[in-house]
Amino acid sequence: MLRIVRGEPSDEELAALLAVVAARSGAPVKSEPEVPSAWRNREPLLRRPVRPGAGAWRASAWRC
Repeated sequence: MLRIVRGEPSDEELAALLAVVAARSGAPVKSEPEVPSAWRNREPLLRRPVRPGAGAWRASAWRC
């Protein structure tokens, strides 16, 4: 909501003011996705899911 406190702006001045306010209130547009730096990237620290291969249950008994 916008309220004029003092003075009498012209229609052109109001249109310019509303255009600036509308442009500033919008969400910022990102042209490229942000790539995390090597210091902030936690992906290498995560463990990959374990996926046993064919016959893995049988081979697990041989390790005793």
